Amino acid sequence: MSEVLVTGGSGYIGSWCILALLNAGHSVRTTVRNPSREPELRAMLQHGGAAHDAPLRVLTADLTRDAGWADAVQGCDAVLHVASPTLTSAPRSDDEMVTPARDGVLRVLRAARDAGVRRVVLTSAIGAIAYGHPDRDRPFTEDDWTNVDAGIEPYQKSKTLAERAAWDFIETQGGGLELAAVNPTGVLGPVLGPDYSPSLGLIKRMLDGSVPASLKFATGYVDVRDVADLHLRAMTDPAAAGERFIAASGRSLWVREVAAILHERLGERADGVPSREMPVWAARGLSLVNPDLRTLRTILGKNLDATSEKAQRLLGWKPRPIEDTIAETAESLLALDDTRAA
Repeated sequence: MSEVLVTGGSGYIGSWCILALLNAGHSVRTTVRNPSREPELRAMLQHGGAAHDAPLRVLTADLTRDAGWADAVQGCDAVLHVASPTLTSAPRSDDEMVTPARDGVLRVLRAARDAGVRRVVLTSAIGAIAYGHPDRDRPFTEDDWTNVDAGIEPYQKSKTLAERAAWDFIETQGGGLELAAVNPTGVLGPVLGPDYSPSLGLIKRMLDGSVPASLKFATGYVDVRDVADLHLRAMTDPAAAGERFIAASGRSLWVREVAAILHERLGERADGVPSREMPVWAARGLSLVNPDLRTLRTILGKNLDATSEKAQRLLGWKPRPIEDTIAETAESLLALDDTRAA
């Protein structure tokens, strides 16, 4: 089995990628920005079923600095580059997110190339594919790219320009290094701890009744365990080299449809989930004062449907039904709340 580096192992997708790699028999290294997070990371992985003596090394490296990356990749067969710089407050400019994301990708690719790594799998996002486009009646595919000049949010812009930079690097400076990209839609699934994806935050706010009505937009969703599985397939399958893969389970869902699934599966435990839909004009008005809504204002009223046909056809990927994932997500979040309250 291979020696694999997972960047950002303490994150939601990164931790599930580590579990998938360990379950497949690989030895794993992972990077964290702060070494104090190692005990928390190991506890999360054990919660997910990893043995306490699993073959895992936790290293310190920061995407904004060169230090540590050469050692992190040395001797690795593959790298899953999951990490992406995050901000604790709203960016003052797009460059505040774009520059560290783009520079971080290039930093990891250079280190991987110089160490003789065979393949890097980049965790990109649907945000690099489906944003900034006029309305359309067909699903987005891997041939599409987000229009960064269309007034999109800094996060989507950063994911787009970082992935673009990665493909440009492979073409001009890659040396024999292979690259594949995974572009997940909204990532849901069981939580291993309190650090989880923004898509789960939507489910959390619906469950606790903090949103009075469902916002009007539609996007794809996918189980985090299936995202991890797709990363492993993109890492090992020869057909994945040089390719992008959208990760989505079925068609896109309007938020009101997600709410209906929660009501159907959870019964009275979903009493706080809104049953009505907020008009787009009202949501746009609220977005002027609500930071959570502000990040969604460019997709209000839009359907960002995307197809994962390519991953299923080329790599044999089979995502689980998203209705089951939505229910498991809610159950997991409610259990986490119960644990905190105890």
